Amino acid sequence: MRTIVLLTISNIFMTFAWYGHLKYRASSLWKVILISWGIAFFEYCFQVPANRIGSYEFSTAQLKTIQEVITLSVFSVFSVFYLGEKLKWNYAAGFGCIALAVFFVFHKW
Repeated sequence: MRTIVLLTISNIFMTFAWYGHLKYRASSLWKVILISWGIAFFEYCFQVPANRIGSYEFSTAQLKTIQEVITLSVFSVFSVFYLGEKLKWNYAAGFGCIALAVFFVFHKW
């Protein structure tokens, strides 16, 4: 559970670092890059321990799958509430495909 919490916090920072500046398109690119790098530092402060801790419980493929599911979940909330975009049916269909990928990665074969 610690791994998932840390990855979620990491992804919140990552999403703001990568996409938060889109709300401020008039800002100078160099400023946006510096601010994004500053935010990304905190992303790594949570992401690296999350993967280290998680490696005792999950395979690297499982860690990456968890990361992607969290990334899309955080990004969905971010894009709707911060950027004001709408979720569409095809986004839900894509997320469903990812849920199917989770099944295949985590199923004991």
